[in-house]
Amino acid sequence: MELNSVQKKEYEWFLDNYDMLFSKYGESYLVIKDNTVLGNYKTFSDGLSSVRGKEPDGTYIVHKCGKTKDADMVTLFSHNVT
Repeated sequence: MELNSVQKKEYEWFLDNYDMLFSKYGESYLVIKDNTVLGNYKTFSDGLSSVRGKEPDGTYIVHKCGKTKDADMVTLFSHNVT
């Protein structure tokens, strides 16, 4: 899956702030938009459900905050359905 420039920026912010995010949220799925955590959730599905219909598709990411920065790279998500 290819990320757009906004999503790349959000992912870079996640990496740059990983230590603070993990300290604050622990192992959870984060919804990130505009360099801000909109919410933290137990499951990917919960995170996605929380943002769908509220934010334009392709303007946020849902990413697992795990024990390492790349704990679950597969969950970096872009919902781009028209």
